[in-house]
Amino acid sequence: MHSHELFRLALGVEEPWRVTEVAFSEAEGRLDIRLDFPPGSRFCCPECGEGRCAVHDSRERTWRHLNFFQHETQLHARQPRVRCSKHGVKTVEVPWARPHIGFTLLMEAFILALVENGMTPKQVGRVIGEHDTRIWRVLQHYVDKARAEADYSSVTAIGLDETSRAKGHNYITVFMEVDAARALFVTEGRDARTVRRFRQDLEAHGGKAEQVEEACLDMSPAYICGLEQEFLRTQMTFDPFHLMKLMNAAVDEVRRQEQKGRPELKKTRYVWLKNEWNHTRREAEAFNRLRASKLKTARAWLLKSVFQDFFAEDEPEEAEGMLKRWYYWATHSRLEPMVEAARTIKRHWKGVLRWFTSRITNGLLEAVNGLIQAAKAKARGYRSSKYLATMVYLIAGKLDFGLPRFPAAAHTK
Repeated sequence: MHSHELFRLALGVEEPWRVTEVAFSEAEGRLDIRLDFPPGSRFCCPECGEGRCAVHDSRERTWRHLNFFQHETQLHARQPRVRCSKHGVKTVEVPWARPHIGFTLLMEAFILALVENGMTPKQVGRVIGEHDTRIWRVLQHYVDKARAEADYSSVTAIGLDETSRAKGHNYITVFMEVDAARALFVTEGRDARTVRRFRQDLEAHGGKAEQVEEACLDMSPAYICGLEQEFLRTQMTFDPFHLMKLMNAAVDEVRRQEQKGRPELKKTRYVWLKNEWNHTRREAEAFNRLRASKLKTARAWLLKSVFQDFFAEDEPEEAEGMLKRWYYWATHSRLEPMVEAARTIKRHWKGVLRWFTSRITNGLLEAVNGLIQAAKAKARGYRSSKYLATMVYLIAGKLDFGLPRFPAAAHTK
């Protein structure tokens, strides 16, 4: 088989396209492949699909392709313009690349595979010898395209949570579908307007606000207000993880106040915040010694521990009875941080108990948040919220990009 025909088959191009030249430059470490079409070739009009349109003229173009072994590979071709009887002169799309893009489709698929397998856009840029801005353009195109085609008509349960984009008060809000474990929508901010934007996006993808029966969230007043305004039929479940976070904060505040007069409490923060089964040997020894004392912190820890047991109840009625007893105990404990935590629980009573009906948590969101923060740390931050949102969709969006799948790990070893 002639080498030109071999490369034509490898590239997957069909008539009238042909490989007319293959040249390798040892000095530049580059393989150049030229494609062309014979005189008299005709193409379909890209506007109406009418076949057998004559070529009006052509323009020389170059595309970056997958490396040939370790060598950069470029495709060169005359991109034809045809004259259509209905639409005039139109540029014909080449089968190996998107319009106005300097990468072939296979190269774009490779870029997506590298990012999906853990590389940052900057690292990908270094691997293929391109600026990361070009990599971001590829990622954003395919994320936007895949999201435009996504179907949200089956969404009935959501989780929402914030995550930081940068130091300070730069946040994004992530909305997840609980059942499908996928990121539905990412938007800048953490106020009630984020919920309104999510509803608009949900409905633009075939979903319905009245179909969303459950929402899991923290006790953010902004999120609660947004859901009450935009999702009138949705029942709110306050995530057990955030409820325990509230308890831990109260215990730690008791410890900080008490340690001013009790030096034995210094450097014991994680002794009280960790679960007993996660203690190191030294932490366990300190915990066993301090727990038996009459310290206020020990009483606060006991209140937290009993509240944690509340989630082990099976029936909503039993759980509510236990919560009522705990609330009375906590509000009469004379430990102001624990009293305030109990009052916060009281203000969100219905949503706290809703967990025993819905059984949904934001555990998935916390896991995704961990992946987001790891990706952010690897990239040393992102230049914009849009870039971070793109990464969230790549990490957790479960999007179908309609491109070939690459075993990326094999290419990066």
